[in-house]
Amino acid sequence: MQTIANPWLWGGFVVVVIAALLADLVLMRHGGPHKVTFKEAVWWSLGWVALALAFNGGLWFYLRETMDIASANRIGLEFLTGYLVEKSLAVDNIFVFLMVMTYFAVPEEQRQRVLVIGVLGAIFLRAIMIFAGAALLTQFHWLLYVFGAFLLFTGIKMWFSAGSEPDLETNPALKFMRRHLRLTDGYVGNDLSVKRDGKRWFTPMFMVLILIAVTDVIFAVDSIPAIFAITTDPFIVLTSNVFAVLGLRAMFFLLAGMADRFHLLPYGLAVILVYIGTKMLVIDFIKIPVLVSLFVVFGILAITVWLSLVRPPKPEMQG
Repeated sequence: MQTIANPWLWGGFVVVVIAALLADLVLMRHGGPHKVTFKEAVWWSLGWVALALAFNGGLWFYLRETMDIASANRIGLEFLTGYLVEKSLAVDNIFVFLMVMTYFAVPEEQRQRVLVIGVLGAIFLRAIMIFAGAALLTQFHWLLYVFGAFLLFTGIKMWFSAGSEPDLETNPALKFMRRHLRLTDGYVGNDLSVKRDGKRWFTPMFMVLILIAVTDVIFAVDSIPAIFAITTDPFIVLTSNVFAVLGLRAMFFLLAGMADRFHLLPYGLAVILVYIGTKMLVIDFIKIPVLVSLFVVFGILAITVWLSLVRPPKPEMQG
């Protein structure tokens, strides 16, 4: 696996991520479990974006000194484009998290805990899949075509399913748990399970965490191929992914009350996936510059967000 990273870059990245996670766990939970306010979520979201941009800036300065200005510019654009793609796909992830928590009526004070586990799970899964994907692409270049076809299919499927509310009742994981586990009627504090009459019973919180984990897997499968269309360097792939995921918790509370406002965003994400899938399918015939991809992704997101705001959803869509 070819990468621009050396042990110092990997070590620096790990230190930054651990420090960021500790700051998130300590500061955002200051005062104990509580309902995160919109203002608090805004500042944390801006902070996570600033951290990602600062990391990219630091990486650019380092590469400018150790390589050359052209390589530093190219890699910096790859990180920024990958980050934007993963961040936009994370929004769809957040909407599913919101649906799961609303369905199970997760108390506001407990949502932070669920999201912490969701974020940690997403980082772990992405790390495994990125290194596996990079290793496979090194040996089997034709897998890029498989990834491209998969993203093209996913984008088309997302377009036609946009606007329809997913039905959790048909979720295979939820059906399995209801058939095979003893489930309590309500929450039991923070417990995932309790013993009653010598038997193990599982709480709704356990089901929520399982569904969040399943969601992490599904979205990792969708998002990892997308970033490989931008770059195959495992360091850039992993760092852009992780920085996009780190802000999931703050973004959840930021978007929780505005999910209906961005009703056209799934269509934009579908177009982005179709574009990236097509880019991967023609990669050996047409070289699309990273800067072009950056403008395409940013433009699609900007247009769909703008259209969502100027064309509010119909009453039946909001209901």
